[in-house]
Amino acid sequence: MEVIIREYQERDTPSLMEIWNNVVVDANAFPQVEQLKLEEAKKFFATQTFTGVATIGEEVVGLYILHPNNIGRCGHIANASYAVKVGYRGQKIGEVLVRDSLNRAKEFQFKLMQFNAVVSINEPAIHLYEKIGFQRLGIIPGGFVLGDGSYSDIILYYIALL
Repeated sequence: MEVIIREYQERDTPSLMEIWNNVVVDANAFPQVEQLKLEEAKKFFATQTFTGVATIGEEVVGLYILHPNNIGRCGHIANASYAVKVGYRGQKIGEVLVRDSLNRAKEFQFKLMQFNAVVSINEPAIHLYEKIGFQRLGIIPGGFVLGDGSYSDIILYYIALL
């Protein structure tokens, strides 16, 4: 099972939209509440600094979006979001996505990667980020509203892109 990461193409939109929307509906990782619709998904994925598409054979199994975390004097700091297709989670596809995004961020001249809101119950993501070398900056208590209306802490992370 070889995972290949390639650049987004418009034909990927339905698959990426489904994967993205599943994470939104899960309500435990992404801050978005509304699911993407086709036309806005096309624009969303096309306007990122880079949208990576993970494939196994011809099947789209995951994605990441890479973009600046902020503007102007903070524009050298990247941010990214990752999603793996239901049924493929736990197979190290997320690690392939994260590592590829770090390499792409360097190609785009970013100096750091920062995550603003890693939900504290997202233990697989936390384990992966710390394994790769992301540093924990701090915790914002109750910073994320889960799908059931309860609150979870969020953790901020960063890594230098050398």
